[in-house]
This record gives sequence, structure tokens and C-alpha cells, in this order.
Amino acid sequence: MIDLQNIDVTFKGDKKQRIHAVQNVSLQVNRGDVYGIVGYSGAGKSTLVRTINLLQRPSQGKVIVNDQVLTDFNQAELREARKKIGMIFQHFNLMASRTIFDNVAFPLKRSTLSRQEVTDKVTNLLELVGLADKASAYPSQLSGGQKQRVAIARSLANDPEVLLCDEATSALDPKTTSSILELLKKLNKELNLTIVIITHEMQVVKEICNKVAVMEDGYVIESGSLLDIFTNPQNQLTKDFINTATHVDQGIETVLTHPTLLNLDKDDELVKLSFVGGSTGEPLIAKLSNDFQVEANILFGNVEILQDVPVGTLLLTLSGLPEKINQAITYLQTNDVSVETISYEIIKSKRYMKGADE
Repeated sequence: MIDLQNIDVTFKGDKKQRIHAVQNVSLQVNRGDVYGIVGYSGAGKSTLVRTINLLQRPSQGKVIVNDQVLTDFNQAELREARKKIGMIFQHFNLMASRTIFDNVAFPLKRSTLSRQEVTDKVTNLLELVGLADKASAYPSQLSGGQKQRVAIARSLANDPEVLLCDEATSALDPKTTSSILELLKKLNKELNLTIVIITHEMQVVKEICNKVAVMEDGYVIESGSLLDIFTNPQNQLTKDFINTATHVDQGIETVLTHPTLLNLDKDDELVKLSFVGGSTGEPLIAKLSNDFQVEANILFGNVEILQDVPVGTLLLTLSGLPEKINQAITYLQTNDVSVETISYEIIKSKRYMKGADE
């Protein structure tokens, strides 16, 4: 549906310096995807998303949307192609002097639809986003979440096949953000709308996206399915972003920095278990005691549902004979459980760092 090929975007800065906002980025977004592009401020993600509809023309590279090479289009062809690419922004961009109805109807101003057809379409769109009773209101009378719903309805006026969301939930509180994401999920399923979401919040990606790319300094440093990225991140920045959405590392670190929580004996092993899919629901921990005479004490646990797949993390102390503990760890690994042993050196370093911070 969207194919970005070797995209570069370069700006001229002060003193004729060249700023490389996007550097050699290639991305493929399939029809029906909800594709998240995540990165900190200045990573180049907003610049990249604007190349999809050529609001920002790339310095180099090719933009293909729905088999059309937009970078080859003239202005008239591009205006027509953009009708099928909706876009919403962080600050809504509504026209304060127009009613909600007129804001949604504005993109249809030069359409071939009759006045009644425009009325019917706008009414249906407002109903779709849950604002049928606000048609006569003005933007100043709406909450932030309602304004974003109006912006979404307006972006759908020309029946787009792609919706670009540039930090669309950044100005909203968590509860409102959740409701907007639910609306986008609904539109993705009911309209088969391909959605690209730009955000600096991994929680947003976790809740709605099936694919994700991580950007840093203009580059895409990692990309893949949501499940792959969350369960097997390759880059430290990606791991940092994931932790902001799961808080697993903070939970484990809390345990490691408190000796009374650990209470380790000499031969005990401290292990972090990572589960994906079916193994998350298996009674593996009970089998450690029954089959290997290894006592497992759960210090921390977390379960996420990503793309309908359960993903779990446990921090355990394993107590028993050393050879039995080794057998138990081998058993876990053969049942698709990732096992990471946490050494005493790591525990000591965590406590030392905590003491230094204090």
C-alpha cells in the first residue's frame, strides 16, 4: 500500500549547514496495517510521515502509494492523489469560525456531490466518530478528544485509503487517548483503512499497531511486527522505549535493589523467564517442584497481550540441588521459555547504583 524507497530529506540550516532529517529510509506498509513509527523529538519521524503525501518532498528517494509513484506526479495529479490520503495532527487544525458540520464538510467543497449528498455524508461521518449531536457546535465548545474526533471525521470526507496520524494523541489525557485509539481501531477494521501513526509513546504503539519502526537521528534503526519488536528488541533505544510501555525493567530493578525481597541462599539461582504464546499459560512453575524438586519463588510477574498473543515475564528464585536447578532450567528452555540468569555481580551493581543515587 505504501512503499518508501531510500528516502532522504535534507534541509539547509544556519550558516549553510545541511541538516539530514531523514536518511536512507525504506519502509513497506501493507494494506490494512496499523504501522507505528516511534522515536524521540528530532528523530525525523514527522518529516518522514509528511513524505508519504508529499507535504514534504524528499531530497532523494521514491514514494509509492497504492501503486502510484507520487514523486513523479505533477501538482494537479498530486492534489488528486492526496484526496485518498487523510491526515490528522496533534493540534486538530479546526476552523474556529465554522461549525463542526462545516469543518467536516470543508474537504468536499469542490466535490461533485449534491448539497443533500454532502449533508448525508457529513452526518454519517459525525455518527461514525460519535459526534452526531455536535453538528451545530463550534470547536471552542468541544473537549480535546471531541476536537480530534472532528479532525478524524474531516480526514475521512474523501473516503481515503490511508490515514496519517502525526502525534495525534500527544495533546490528550490518557483516558481520551485510549478512546481515540479505540476509534482508530474501529476505522481500521470497518473501513479497511491503512493507518500510519507517528508517536513518541510506545504505549500508543502497543495498544493499536501491528507493525512498528523505531527512528533515531533520521534513520530507521529497527522495524518489524509488534510482537517481534517487543519480544526480541535488538537496539538499546528500542528496549528503552518498550520499557516505558511495560515497566518490566523498573519492576525487576525494584526487586534487585531490595535485599529483603531477594533473600537468596548460597546455591539459589535468580532467573528472569520470558514467555511468548502458549507457554505463558502452561503450569511450568508447578512442574519445577513436582518433577525436579526445585522450589520457585515468584518475585515479580507481568503479562501483556500483543496482537492477541500473551507475552509474560517472571523473576524467580530457584532453590534446590544445583544439578536439579540446571535440569529445571533446561526443561524450561525446551518449552520455549527464555531463561536469563542474573548474577550476584549484577545484583551488587544495582544496589551500588541505588546507593549512589541516594
